[in-house]
Amino acid sequence: QVQLVESGGGLVQTGGSLRLSCAVSGRTISRYAMGWFRQAPGKEREFVAAISWSGSRTDYADSAKGRFTISRGNAKNTVYLQMNSLKPDDTAVYYCAVSTSTYYYTSLDTKSFGSWGQGTQVTVSS
Repeated sequence: QVQLVESGGGLVQTGGSLRLSCAVSGRTISRYAMGWFRQAPGKEREFVAAISWSGSRTDYADSAKGRFTISRGNAKNTVYLQMNSLKPDDTAVYYCAVSTSTYYYTSLDTKSFGSWGQGTQVTVSS
């Protein structure tokens, strides 16, 4: 059974940084693309960033471009999301997920990802 555990969330002021981690157990993720999503209160879960199995391809939501960086440590079965220049609009629960297909994600939609973690809360104060 695949388990994903996100960590690294917290309360930060506008302009601050956080580094989220997602540790995966029960499956080796080296052949799978990974993604980060977020969900704010009253809103649907939305795509943030994705990375292919080797890290050669990454994609970001427009809101994340230039501020967030997704990376992976296959040896540690872990995926990271470095978030800089945080804004109050970034406040949400952040989730990581494993792509349903190997090597590359087929889309940036939640339907292309499965095996979600429980999420980690990120709160950015103004």
